Amino acid sequence: MKILFISLGCDKNLSDSEEMLGLLTRGGHEIVDDENEADAIVINTCCFIGDAKEESVNTILEMADLKKEGNLKALVVTGCMAQRYQKEIIDEIPEVDAVLGTTSYADIVKAIESAEAGSRYEKYNSIDSLVEDTGKRVLTTGGHVGYLKIAEGCDKHCTYCIIPSLRGKFRSIPEERLLRQAQDMADQGVKELILVAQETTVYGTDIYGKKTLHLLVKKLCQIKGIRWIRILYCYPEEIYDELIETIRDEKKVCHYLDLPIQHASDRILKRMGRRTTQAELRAIVEKLRREIPDIILRTTLISGFPGETQEDHEELMQFVDEMEFDRLGVFPYSLEEGTAAAKMPDQVPQELKEERRDEIMELQQEISLDRGTARVGSEVLVMIEGKVSGEPAYIGRTYGDAPKVDGYIFVQTGELMMTGDFCKVRVTGALEYDLIGVPADEYTE
Repeated sequence: MKILFISLGCDKNLSDSEEMLGLLTRGGHEIVDDENEADAIVINTCCFIGDAKEESVNTILEMADLKKEGNLKALVVTGCMAQRYQKEIIDEIPEVDAVLGTTSYADIVKAIESAEAGSRYEKYNSIDSLVEDTGKRVLTTGGHVGYLKIAEGCDKHCTYCIIPSLRGKFRSIPEERLLRQAQDMADQGVKELILVAQETTVYGTDIYGKKTLHLLVKKLCQIKGIRWIRILYCYPEEIYDELIETIRDEKKVCHYLDLPIQHASDRILKRMGRRTTQAELRAIVEKLRREIPDIILRTTLISGFPGETQEDHEELMQFVDEMEFDRLGVFPYSLEEGTAAAKMPDQVPQELKEERRDEIMELQQEISLDRGTARVGSEVLVMIEGKVSGEPAYIGRTYGDAPKVDGYIFVQTGELMMTGDFCKVRVTGALEYDLIGVPADEYTE
C-alpha cells in the first residue's frame, strides 16, 4: 500500500514515527507525501497540552473526511492521543480502522494489513512495557540530524503533566541497542545526534543501578561520522558532576543544555511538584557556567499556573532578568484532565496567562539580543541547514542552536554549500534570536 505518515508533537514522537516507517518499508509498503496518492494514512498523535490535542483532533477529523470520500482504504491513529482517548476515537470516529497505544507501535504493519482486509485493529500494551527493537529507522530529518530516544516514560509526576499516565514509568533503553541505532544513523549520514527522553539525566538508574548518561555519551562519541552530540531535557536537580565533566571534555558534545525549570517561585515550584527551589536552580546554573564558560543554556517556563499571583509572576520575571538564559520558551498553563493541577483552586484566566507569557518573552527578547550582540566578532562552527531562496546566503546553526526550537545564523556567501556541511563563520551581526555572519576565510574588516 501507499502510505502517508503524519507525525505530530515532540521529537520523541518523531523517533517512534521513524521506527514505524522502517517497519512499514521493510513490510513492502511505499511511503508517499501526498494524501491524494495514499491508500492509507497513519497519524502519530500528541496531546501533551491543549494546542497539541486540538491539532491532533483536527488532523484525525480531516483525514476521516478524506476516507469518507472513498479515497482511503485505511486510517490508523497511534501515539499519545490514541493511548489517552482510545475509546472515544473508536466510538466516535468510525472512519478510524486501527488504534495503537504508545507502547504498541511495533504492531503498525499488522494494523495496516488488518485494516486493508476490512477488520478493525486495536492494541494497547502495558504503558510500562518497553517496545521491542524494531530495527533500522527511516530518517525524516533531512539525513544530517537524528534524534536518539534513550528512555521512555517518567517517574517525576509533576502536578500539571499527563505524560506518566500515557507513557508509563521511566525505562532506560539498553545501551547496546542505542549504540546500534546511533551507528545505523551515522551510516545514513547523520552528523548531529540529539539525545532525547522525557528526562535524559537519570538514564541508566533503572537497569544499571546508577546514572550512566555520561558513559553512554562517551561511547557515542566514538562513532565515526558523528560530529555533534546534543543533550536535551535535563532536569536540573539530576545533573551530576560526571555528566558536566563529559560535556566539558568530550570534543563532540555540544556545550549546550536544555533545563526545563518551569518556574522560579518556591511556592509555585512546590505546587507544581517540582524537586528544586530557586536557590538550587541558581546554584546549578552558576555551576554549569563556571565549569563550562561557553555553555548555552535553554529553559522552558509555564505562565499562569493555578494559584500564581502577580508577586509570583514578578519574582519569575526578576529571575529571568538575572539568569539571562541564552534560550527560553514560555507556555501558558494548559489544564489537563486527570492531573492534580486540574483540580487546584485559583485557576488563572486564559487572558492573564497569555499576558504573563508575553511579558516574559518581551524581556527574553532583549536578553537574547544582548547575548547575540556579545557574540559579534567571534568565530563559530556552523552546520549548514539550507539556502536562503534568491539570496547569496545560507541558513545554519551553531552548537548553541537545537533544530526547530532555537534560532539560526544566516551565512552570507556566494560559494556553494550543501546541507550538512560544516564551516567556520565570523559573526558580523545579531537579531533578536538569530545571528548573521560570513565564512571566516571571506571576512574582511
